[in-house]
Amino acid sequence: MRHRRLVASIMSASLLIVLPGCAMIDAPTGSISRQEAIGTDDWHDVATEADRQRIRGWWTAWRDALASARAGGHGAAVAAEGALLAPDAALPNPHLPPGDYLCRTIKVGAQSAQGLSYVAYPRFRCRVEAEQDIFSFTKLTGSQRQVGLIFDDDDRQKIFLGTLMLGDEVRALDYGSDPQRDVAGLIERIGPNRWRLVMPRPAFESIVDVIELVPAGE
Repeated sequence: MRHRRLVASIMSASLLIVLPGCAMIDAPTGSISRQEAIGTDDWHDVATEADRQRIRGWWTAWRDALASARAGGHGAAVAAEGALLAPDAALPNPHLPPGDYLCRTIKVGAQSAQGLSYVAYPRFRCRVEAEQDIFSFTKLTGSQRQVGLIFDDDDRQKIFLGTLMLGDEVRALDYGSDPQRDVAGLIERIGPNRWRLVMPRPAFESIVDVIELVPAGE
């Protein structure tokens, strides 16, 4: 399948980034070949079949995640987040401008009866970069860090495809090489200078992961 030709590493395009209080790490700006990604205007050509299914089933994942969180006693916390956790909150023009962002992850719904149905984390650092008409997203800090590329979809959402870096790893896996590390999501604008990355059915823990993004310094 064509996606297998699109998983070449772009580690040669990595940036050396110094994080406050941390050692210098090799932080990749994506895990899909930029050159080949530029050659397609359809994210379906890049995504694995599993990730195409995740994107197709985003609404069902949202429904199941919210039901799990509310059943776990977190209805007030869900309501307090307003548009961030409202499935239909997407606004026109989802373009995510290049720059540094503060990003906050909320895990909604539990995959197992023993899991936590709602977990909200403090803000971390993220970055969006543009190169050769391709935009990348990198979560720079935290124990779980998504890294990958952003593709056009429609006037209310873009598609994110990438991989998950864990712990002290400094290089991302190639997209498509490990299904448990592949990440697929929808990028939506939910307010002035406010976006979210919605990742349905992640491999670990939750039913939906949501990353809120606001420009750093706001």
